[in-house]
Amino acid sequence: MVLKRLKIAVSFVKKSLLSLFVYNLFLKLYSIAFRIAALFNNKARLGLSGRKKTFAGISSLAGKGNRQLVWMHCASLGEFEQGRPVLESLKKQYPGIAIVITFFSASGYEAMKKYEGADQVLYLPMDNASNAKQLVNALNPSLVLWVKYEFWYYYLQELKSRNIPILLISGIFRISQPFFKWYGGIWRSMLECFTHFFIQNEKSGHLLRTIGFHKNTSITGDTRFDRVIEIAEQFETLPLIEKFCGNSHVLVAGSTWEDDEAELIHYVKANPQIKFIIAPHETTAENLKDVKKEFVNSIFYSDLLNGEVALDQQTVTNNQTTINDEPSSPNVLIIDNVGMLSRLYNYADITYVGGGFGADGVHNVLEAAVYGKPVIYGPEFEKYAEAIDLTNCGGGITIQNALELESVLNELWEDENLLTAKGEAAKNYVYANKGASRKIIDFIYEKRLLTN
Repeated sequence: MVLKRLKIAVSFVKKSLLSLFVYNLFLKLYSIAFRIAALFNNKARLGLSGRKKTFAGISSLAGKGNRQLVWMHCASLGEFEQGRPVLESLKKQYPGIAIVITFFSASGYEAMKKYEGADQVLYLPMDNASNAKQLVNALNPSLVLWVKYEFWYYYLQELKSRNIPILLISGIFRISQPFFKWYGGIWRSMLECFTHFFIQNEKSGHLLRTIGFHKNTSITGDTRFDRVIEIAEQFETLPLIEKFCGNSHVLVAGSTWEDDEAELIHYVKANPQIKFIIAPHETTAENLKDVKKEFVNSIFYSDLLNGEVALDQQTVTNNQTTINDEPSSPNVLIIDNVGMLSRLYNYADITYVGGGFGADGVHNVLEAAVYGKPVIYGPEFEKYAEAIDLTNCGGGITIQNALELESVLNELWEDENLLTAKGEAAKNYVYANKGASRKIIDFIYEKRLLTN
C-alpha cells in the first residue's frame, strides 16, 4: 500500500515537472514569436513597447499614502467590461482604495489606457518568476481580481505565496481546457491559487468539482449582464445617428469582420430603402477603406461629424453613387471610431453581431440584446453560453450564409409581431440574469477582504 502511494506521488511529481517544463518552453517560444511579430504587426509592436514602461508606471504610485490596492487583470477589452461593474461598485463602497488594471492585449490596453476609474492602467509583463516578484512587490495588492480566464503560473504562484486573496470573476470552463487533461498538473496548480471562483454556469461548476474544487465556488452568472444593463439604463442619445436613421428601417451590424460583411453585401445593395450602420471590429485606416469599398453607397461617421455630408439637404461630398445625375442619399453608415457600439444598437430594429463566421466565435451579443432587439449572428457561437441561451430563448437567430440572412431579415421586417416578440425575449433574457456583480461585492464585504 505504501509502495503504491509512493509510485502515485512520484508519477504526480514527474507529470508536474513535465508540464512546468512545457509551460516554460511555451513562454520562451511565445516571447520570441511576439518579438518577431512586432516587426510586422502594430498591435504586437504596441504591446512590446508598452511592457517596457510597466514598472516605471507602477513606481509613480509610490508616495500616495498607505491605501489598500485592488489589482484587476484582464486579457483584453471584453474581459475588462466583465470586471468593470465589480470594480466600480468596489470603488463606491470603498472610496479610499487604489485601483490598478493590467491588460495582456494591446487592443484592451489602448482602448482603456485613459480610464479614469483606475489609478494606473498597465500592460502585464511577460510571465516569469522575476517579473512576477517585481510586479507583486511594487503593487502589494490587498485583493486581486482575475477576470474570466488567461491564467499565468508565476503571477498566481507569487500571489498565493503571500496569502493575497485572488477572486476569479465570471469564470467559465470547458472540458477541452488543460485543467481537465492528464497533462494538466500545472494548470490545476494555478486553480489552487484562487481564494474563490465566481463562475457563470453549472456546467463550469461540475467540471471544477471533477478535479476537487467544490468548496470555494459560487455560480453567480456573468457580470457582463450588469454592465450592459447599466449602459442601456444610462443611455445618451446620438443626434447624428438619429438624423441618419430618420424614419427608415435600421439594421445595426456590430464588431463585423470580412466574413460578416460578405454575408451582408448583397442584402445591403438590394435594399437601399433600409439604413445600415456597420461598426467593423478592426478600425485601422486600411480596413475601414476596404469596408467602404464593399458598401458603395456609404459614408463614414467622421464625415457626418465633420459636416462633410449634409443628410437633410441630400448632398454628399465624398463620391456617392448617383441617380439621374443627382447624388443619392447614403444608406450605409460606417463607424470609424471605437466606443459608440453599445449605444448604436439602441437605434436598430434588428441587430447583427459579428465574429460568428470566424474561429474565435461571435462577439458580445448582450450589448445588442439589452435594448430589446432581435440579434442575428453566424454559426460559430458554441463557446459562448450567452449566445447559446439567447438562441434557445428565441431572442437570437443564427444563420449559415447570406441566403439565410436574407430570409430571416425579410421575415422579421414583414412580421412586426414576430420582430417584437424576439426583441422582448432578448431583453427579458438579459434582465433575468442580472446581479452577479452584487453577489461578488457582498462576498468581499462578508469575508472582510477589504476594510474601510
